[in-house]
Amino acid sequence: MESRKIDEEINTMYKPSLEALTSLHLLVVHSKVHMTNWVFIHTGTINMDRLMLTKLINKDYPAIKSKIVHLSKFWHPREKERVHLLFHDIDKLFAIHQSIMDVLKVRSDDPNRIHVLRSRVESGDVEHKTKYVLDELNEILIIQEAEAQDINIKMNHSMEKLQEIVVYSGFVLIIGGLLIAFFTTRTIVLPIKYLRNIIQKMSLGILPSHAIQKRDDEIGDMTLALDELVSGIQRTTNFSREIGNGNFNSVYKPLSEYDTLGFALLKMRDDLRVNEEFLENKVKERTEELEKKNLIIEENSAKIQHLYNDVTDSIKYALRIQNSILPRVDYVKTYLKDVFFFYKPKDIISGDFYYFEEQGEDFFIGAVDCTGHGVPGALMSMVGYSIINRAITDRALTSPAAILDELNESVSTSLKAGLDGQNSKDGMDIALCRINYKKNLLEYAGAFNPLYKISDGVLEEFKADKFPIGHFAEEPDRKYTNITFELKKDDIYYIFSDGFADQFGGPKGKKFMYKQFRETLLDIHLLPFEVQKEKLNEVITNWMGNEPQLDDILVIGFKPI
Repeated sequence: MESRKIDEEINTMYKPSLEALTSLHLLVVHSKVHMTNWVFIHTGTINMDRLMLTKLINKDYPAIKSKIVHLSKFWHPREKERVHLLFHDIDKLFAIHQSIMDVLKVRSDDPNRIHVLRSRVESGDVEHKTKYVLDELNEILIIQEAEAQDINIKMNHSMEKLQEIVVYSGFVLIIGGLLIAFFTTRTIVLPIKYLRNIIQKMSLGILPSHAIQKRDDEIGDMTLALDELVSGIQRTTNFSREIGNGNFNSVYKPLSEYDTLGFALLKMRDDLRVNEEFLENKVKERTEELEKKNLIIEENSAKIQHLYNDVTDSIKYALRIQNSILPRVDYVKTYLKDVFFFYKPKDIISGDFYYFEEQGEDFFIGAVDCTGHGVPGALMSMVGYSIINRAITDRALTSPAAILDELNESVSTSLKAGLDGQNSKDGMDIALCRINYKKNLLEYAGAFNPLYKISDGVLEEFKADKFPIGHFAEEPDRKYTNITFELKKDDIYYIFSDGFADQFGGPKGKKFMYKQFRETLLDIHLLPFEVQKEKLNEVITNWMGNEPQLDDILVIGFKPI
């Protein structure tokens, strides 16, 4: 009875009192922290420290104060008086906090006032009052802890007496318990443990491989029920395995009218049988459809192959026609000291073509890039070749600029008539040169395609006019410009289309660009002309890598004298 009274006194008075006083101690510390943070860090009117301090003063403090006042009824009168005076000091401290909070709400941006408030918090009345309150609280806590320790000593003394009684009683109980445990283990625990192990294995999906041991007592009834459960699960498992193997004619009898799993398996068997028949019919229908479609595909493939062969044959014949207008290199070399034509069409036939014609004392050589490539470009190249040839041989034009003007007007007129008066963006870019050995001069005119001359290892670019052949209708007053200069021994000239410089490739998949093209020409210009041609092919092939060729490529190099 005495130990129960002491225990009740500890749990209802001393322990709650210590917890409440400790909470009050933390509350006072937190109030100082929040006030310091607000004054020194966040001086705005709305911040978390102000909100927390307001909650602490108006809500948390009254709750703890009420709890301590209630508990202090059981304290010594002297301690009751001390805690009463302590609450009076805490009220004064929180009144100081409230006054500072009121000032900060109204004048939080006044540096002088903020300095005064910070001095109060750091070394003034707030600091002194807080330290005094905490010292008082510590003394009260020490007294309460000492009184709780005295009570614990009394409690321990009572427990020692009780322990002696328990030891003697326990000795008797141990002997009796050992006897009871021995007989219980033999008759109940071991058999139940045996059944538990079987059930645990069944929870993992493992059925017993041997018959369960039978008994003639209540545990024997449990053994019999478990044996029937194992037998039913085994039959259900065998039936499920038969269904999984596709044997939908297998027979199964549910364990009872409440055998949900058994009836579900029977329904699954019937559903799978119906579904298998449906799928077999569906596969048969799809197979017949696929056979019909394959037959149609084979017929269409034969037609497409026939059409492809016809188109390919036509394009190859067009190639023969296009090649017939291109000058032979051995023929050109009878008029020039040396020359090469690096000609790499994108498709079988090309929109680029090279031109050479001898007319009296003049020799004309040109690189022409028609809009597009393949069949459209090839058709345009035939138009361009016919017009250039007519301008030189029939109209006896000798100035490259005059020939380009004639070509521009004729192409523009032809395309305009062919499109019923609609504007067309089709046309061609060209670099055309005239060589006259008697006058020892070279004349050049170009539409977008420049002329490069390498003399004594220096590359000089002669720029073309920046409007293409075929736009006469848009700018009828524009004329092409002639550039004339004296021939010099061993000077090398290059004319070309834009296919080489515009080809994508390299490690970053970018264009080759004209700067790199000029550097390449400077690197190879001293090599024999046939070797230069091979080097150009090697350079552009390596540059392309796995990238497709985007346009026809044409580069002409020649040395007049």
